[in-house]
Amino acid sequence: MITLTEENYIKSIYQLGRYGTLTVSTNSIAEALETKASSVTDMVKKLAEKGYANYKRYQGVSLTPQGKKIAADVVRKHRLWEAFLVEKLNFTWDEVHDIAEQLEHIKSEKLINELDKLLDYPTHDPHGDPIPDKNGDIKKTDKTLLFNLAENTKGVCVGVKDTSSSFLKYLDKHKIALGSEITVVSREDFDDSMVIEINNLKMSISQTVANNLFVKEG
Repeated sequence: MITLTEENYIKSIYQLGRYGTLTVSTNSIAEALETKASSVTDMVKKLAEKGYANYKRYQGVSLTPQGKKIAADVVRKHRLWEAFLVEKLNFTWDEVHDIAEQLEHIKSEKLINELDKLLDYPTHDPHGDPIPDKNGDIKKTDKTLLFNLAENTKGVCVGVKDTSSSFLKYLDKHKIALGSEITVVSREDFDDSMVIEINNLKMSISQTVANNLFVKEG
């Protein structure tokens, strides 16, 4: 029987490793989970013993096929619940993460499959992150950070890198949402801030904001 804590570690390794394709360091896991590196080492050893992870000292951690399946299931549940809360219960996108963190550990496969059906099989959550299907497959979107766009280039907002409540509220304040068309008007050499045009209005954004918005160019 896998524990809630083990699921959280497996999910963190999965996400830090770009959906299980890369090996990640114990320090990066410790930072993501806000815990001690020694605690991470103890846990990844336990995960390796259970067949969920591969761990070699000084080389990092990767997931086994079994670990990837568990991680994809947890991520799927989390993102489906976020979509449900926004689409059906009128939550805003800055309110759903902590609730979904609790709901992602529900074990009923039938419940999650019915939830997926109810939502008409969404491919992305309210923040633009891809939702794994029931087989763990992910439909990836061709995207880049807004910061990477050249001047006089357009892009459509397809996701956010920072899903914190404060950042999402900032975007709401400035009416930046998924689907918004953004044009890079100019870039300031001094601090890499940008002037962008969105909703027929021009505004200045910081490098931090530009590095936390995913866009699809064109």
